[in-house]
Amino acid sequence: MNYAYLVRCSDNSLYAGWTNNIEKRLKSHNAGTGAKYTKSRRPVTLAYLEEFDTKSEAMKREAALKKMTHQQKEELAGGWENNRQQ
Repeated sequence: MNYAYLVRCSDNSLYAGWTNNIEKRLKSHNAGTGAKYTKSRRPVTLAYLEEFDTKSEAMKREAALKKMTHQQKEELAGGWENNRQQ
């Protein structure tokens, strides 16, 4: 399985990425080896996640997430969090 995701950084910014192992990726972000952007903004927490069958689909969704405004990302993350809690 492949994933497109948003993580919330300690400065409340949102970082978009893709992976085929979300648990490992979150650990690497929090260890400071996940991405240059998140290295100085640790710890990060998972804010949004989508599953895809192919790497290509996940990468296309990551690109779309990166183009969103902060407000659009916040709305997406907020809706996802609400659904997880139900």
